[in-house]
Amino acid sequence: MKSDWTSSYLTSHPQLTKHDQTNVHGLQPLTVVRLMEEDNSQILENAHSEFKRKNFKQAEELYTKFISSCLQSRGCDAGNLATAYNNRGQIKYLRVDFHEAVEDYTCAVETDSQFETPFYNRGLIHYRLGFFDDAKSDFQQALKLNPDFEDAKVSLQQTLLDQQHKINRGY
Repeated sequence: MKSDWTSSYLTSHPQLTKHDQTNVHGLQPLTVVRLMEEDNSQILENAHSEFKRKNFKQAEELYTKFISSCLQSRGCDAGNLATAYNNRGQIKYLRVDFHEAVEDYTCAVETDSQFETPFYNRGLIHYRLGFFDDAKSDFQQALKLNPDFEDAKVSLQQTLLDQQHKINRGY
């Protein structure tokens, strides 16, 4: 018996033959999984394209669709999923929705702990909010992963400087 998601997926994808739709046992489920992965790749590509064009609302919707699909299928590349979280976080950052942006950056680093960019991005928010210890930690982690990350070096230096000024003022 076909599961609900399989039936729905097969019905919505006319490129599958009648044989594929009626024989979902055997090798056909692999075909369905492969097609779902191709769909996910296309969704992610489209999200990146919209992001580059600064169509942030559309990009955010596509990143959300990609992330949801990945979480349901558990078959996505960790790097792609982390990038989707990071880029969606960037969109939220640009509209000054810092709490949600931090959540996405955190999901990105939990998905791929070797990806320095979301550490840096999360550090920027912590810095802007005056959470200097958290900012320092994030910038240091970004630099640990990529010692040549110039923006992270500058941001860490500024964080340490501002943190010291805050201490000197008695805050």
